[in-house]
Amino acid sequence: MSQPRVPGGDENALELPCGETIAVGELDLGMREYDCDCGEAHAVVMDVHPPERFLPDFLVDVLREAIETTSEEMPEFDTPHLLGVVLEEFPEAVVSHDASENADVGYAMAWVADFDSRRLHEVVVELVVELMEHAVSHADDDEALSAFEQEMVEFDVSEFVEQYRAERDLEAEDPYA
Repeated sequence: MSQPRVPGGDENALELPCGETIAVGELDLGMREYDCDCGEAHAVVMDVHPPERFLPDFLVDVLREAIETTSEEMPEFDTPHLLGVVLEEFPEAVVSHDASENADVGYAMAWVADFDSRRLHEVVVELVVELMEHAVSHADDDEALSAFEQEMVEFDVSEFVEQYRAERDLEAEDPYA
């Protein structure tokens, strides 16, 4: 878990979930994974990455319409909200870094996960499905809940992520072009 800043501490360093430490400048805007000295690849997400990195456009639109945020700084559902859900579910596996005071890095927030970018993608999809199921359960419509649950029984998160990543071509130089 990320440590609170202490006077005299290095605000330009980030302790990763594996215990390694890196300079925050090593994280660049195009990075999706960090190949760590620990031998593992860690998923990297920044506030400037669109939520469409993980979810189709139409679903992001639905989430933005359905979810009311309480943040004045981020009034619209976006990537920080997705990573907040991940951080809440996996507090020991994700560290965050507030770089809002550091104009040299190009991002305001960064998250680094103990798992690789593909596993993070699966985690995001799994948590959004749980969020959707919770929302449907509050609709007081047993038929809608039953239909949703039936659809989810047939939904393969791993296959969805595989197809979505291939479609978005996350290895391309600019996957959002």
